[in-house]
Amino acid sequence: MKNKIVLITGGAGFIGSHLCDLCLELGAKVVVIDNFSTGCESNIVYHKNNHSFTLVEEDIRNYTKIENFFKNIDYVFHLGALADIVPSIEKPFEYHTTNVDGTFNVLNAALKFGVKKFVYAASSSCYGIPGHFPTDETAAISPQYPYALTKYLAESYVLHWGKVYKLPVVSLRLFNVYGPRARTSGTYGAVFGVFLKQKLEQKPFTIVGDGEQTRDFIFVTDVAHAFCMAATSKCQYEIFNVGSGKSYSINYLAGLIGGERINIPKRPGEPDSTHAEIGKIRMMLGWKPKVSFEQGVEIILKDIQCWSGAPLWSVDSIAVATQKWFRYLGN
Repeated sequence: MKNKIVLITGGAGFIGSHLCDLCLELGAKVVVIDNFSTGCESNIVYHKNNHSFTLVEEDIRNYTKIENFFKNIDYVFHLGALADIVPSIEKPFEYHTTNVDGTFNVLNAALKFGVKKFVYAASSSCYGIPGHFPTDETAAISPQYPYALTKYLAESYVLHWGKVYKLPVVSLRLFNVYGPRARTSGTYGAVFGVFLKQKLEQKPFTIVGDGEQTRDFIFVTDVAHAFCMAATSKCQYEIFNVGSGKSYSINYLAGLIGGERINIPKRPGEPDSTHAEIGKIRMMLGWKPKVSFEQGVEIILKDIQCWSGAPLWSVDSIAVATQKWFRYLGN
């Protein structure tokens, strides 16, 4: 990575900013493109005086505005996207134009200027409700909501362009990424933001269903390392799961954080478990997670005040926010 020039779309976001940190630490020059729709300038502000860092405030949907920043780039890390389930149901057009059309633009610019590797941040949500666990990269694709669909459509573009235009691409299907700088604003979403704000306010954790559903939580710095290893490897046209290879119940997470609990209705379209089979990425890239779940939660709790600005969710406010979720995804 030393002396390479990398471009990170969505580099001011949760995962993107950690990737930015790692690339600079490894001696690369970094160009970040972000429109700050979900990213946060505070995530990268401490790099502003670094001569190896360039920030471009632009939208990936505007091809003519981003095209020339791909000149002389070695590696493109494409993380720029809209996330979350509920907003994708409410605004499918916006999700398609950002996640699919935006990816098309980034691919086009990368191909035009001959980048050495294009690494795409895909989503394990493409598996929907998996038929087997742990879930490997050959599992059936069954996206349950517009966010999952747009991320998979964009991945299909990435792999297709790799095949047709011989653009060196790798797609990383990320499981449940957590850690410092996780987004705290916006519509009802990730469990960490919900629970940590509730803990700060001494409110009960809102446990979906019986809380025995499990998730493959993977710490954000481990994910950043996976991106760098994918870029510098000889692998092309490959899909890799990026998870811990383990799966933890929501009740276990609530126990680690510590607090009272209240149960809310189970939601349609959500799997009972996410559990990545990570044998392929271990074998082909030599990557493996380094931060245990317990260590990761401990790191977050040491800086829990970072979640003070997150919205406080209650049983009633969650019910209102997820009305369309139940309406469109319910039987």
